[in-house]
Amino acid sequence: MTEPDGAAGPGAGSAGRALVVTASNRAAAGVYSDRGGPVLVDGLRAMGFDVDGPQVVPDGEPVAEALRAAVAAGYDVVLTTGGTGLTPGDLTPEVTRGVVDREVPGIAEAIRAYGLAHGVPTAALSRGIAGLAGRTLVVNLPGSPGGCKDGIAVLAPVLPHAVSQARGGDHRPGGGV
Repeated sequence: MTEPDGAAGPGAGSAGRALVVTASNRAAAGVYSDRGGPVLVDGLRAMGFDVDGPQVVPDGEPVAEALRAAVAAGYDVVLTTGGTGLTPGDLTPEVTRGVVDREVPGIAEAIRAYGLAHGVPTAALSRGIAGLAGRTLVVNLPGSPGGCKDGIAVLAPVLPHAVSQARGGDHRPGGGV
């Protein structure tokens, strides 16, 4: 749920605020319905996040505009779905790079590795990235519901800690990240 006046900060008992953005020219035009975005919304809610979206936009500059608006609104996490493949219109990683300040390559690598390890050879074709834009963690995920489920499986054990660190929290006692 959006905080009044765009104020940052999680609701009581929340892991934080999250937004889901679906990058799809065809879904934005109403040719078909978004199937990946709802998977991400459900996964983030299961992790305890207050979630907005999915916000469906055409790929390219509209994704960058949605990401910049999410950063300005103080979201802790933005998950995108779609636009990470090899077609000429798949521009989500490129526009995301223009918004993030620091990449977090291990997240995207782990998502691809998870798909490959679970028998999805096309996971290697996802060009999604992850990074921090200010204190907002942005993660690009594939457009397929299966790719979104894989992404949630990878993110569930690390996302709350990543958000804590992005807010200025320390590393876990006893080692680890």
